[in-house]
Amino acid sequence: MAAYRRVLLKLSGEVFGGGSVGVDPDVVGKVAEEIAAVVEAGVQIAVVTGGGNFFRGAELQQRGMDRVRADYMGMLGIVMNCLALQDFLEKLGVDTRVQTAITMGQVAEPYIPRRAIRHMEKGRVVIFGAGMGMPFFSTDTVAVQRALESKCDVVLVAKNGVDGVYTADPRTDPTAVKLDSVSYDEAITQGLRIMDQTAFALCGENKLPMVVFGMEPEGNILRVVRGERIGTLVSADA
Repeated sequence: MAAYRRVLLKLSGEVFGGGSVGVDPDVVGKVAEEIAAVVEAGVQIAVVTGGGNFFRGAELQQRGMDRVRADYMGMLGIVMNCLALQDFLEKLGVDTRVQTAITMGQVAEPYIPRRAIRHMEKGRVVIFGAGMGMPFFSTDTVAVQRALESKCDVVLVAKNGVDGVYTADPRTDPTAVKLDSVSYDEAITQGLRIMDQTAFALCGENKLPMVVFGMEPEGNILRVVRGERIGTLVSADA
């Protein structure tokens, strides 16, 4: 039995690149298989991806590029990831729709919340692309905003190399302790870096729970959806 009816999965762009620039088909294929397993379990799912495997607006700005133009380039990189994921999902027989915040009718639908909800009700995976369609917004914020508008029960934040929320960075601090659960207030008080502050504030204000977990081992997305206590649960009253 699934613990959630409808979920939003946040994936970083680095997942798609397998740690390098571009798209790694083997990695994307495995991610698609995990999402397909969630659909098969009867859970409605939407996905927001990053574009860091192609472009990062803030980093391009540091190298002298105009931030607004750099962010739009990042949004186009996100759409490329969306189309790659759609391709692998449909190869597995999973109906998929890509909706983008920037109009590009030849490759995707425009972002329409009620249409996205209807797609999910019909068992289709909806992949939200092109970020917010505006510069200066991270895909963390987009993930939370899309989850709220499409009435998802939880935001699932899949991480690479980290299996939850720690009291400090476990890669640099050997005393860091993994937290099984934490409230939004506690996370803010302790200065825990979970998502960007705008996204985190949106979750807290709307009492939208979040599960932060690692992509490894394979099958973790389905485990979270089934309610297994892996990763860290972040909620209003953890």
